[in-house]
Amino acid sequence: MIGLKQASALKPEAVSYKPDVTGEVIKWVCAGLGDNEADYGANLTIGVYLGDKLIAGIIFNDHRKDVDVWLTIYSINKRWCTRAVLKYVFGIVFNLMNCRRCNIFISKDNHESLSLCERLGFKKEGLLRQYRENGTDCYVLGMLKQECKWL
Repeated sequence: MIGLKQASALKPEAVSYKPDVTGEVIKWVCAGLGDNEADYGANLTIGVYLGDKLIAGIIFNDHRKDVDVWLTIYSINKRWCTRAVLKYVFGIVFNLMNCRRCNIFISKDNHESLSLCERLGFKKEGLLRQYRENGTDCYVLGMLKQECKWL
């Protein structure tokens, strides 16, 4: 028979999410991506946690009222991408911010992120040649509100 301690060890830790009220999540995301925090300007940032550990950060920036917002996502664990987190993120974009569309940049050689975003419902809309500081190409992806399956 399994004791309570062993049973709780078998149960996966819950993934939770919350707004970044301290500024620590955006600092963590920028450090992970090698970005400058000042480049994001006015933004909303949320952290995604596995237990007490920060495993992903999502920055909503360059919001144009009732039009669009850009997302920047950094993660160190694939478990951040749950239905609950996706419903929360796209609820912010399309319901709270009332955007028609959501945008994201992905480096051309980042096949894993590109595949994930396409499975989430983003569509490739263009390629910016030599866009990144290191000269790599970058895709622009977008999702319209009516295309979002997470609402």
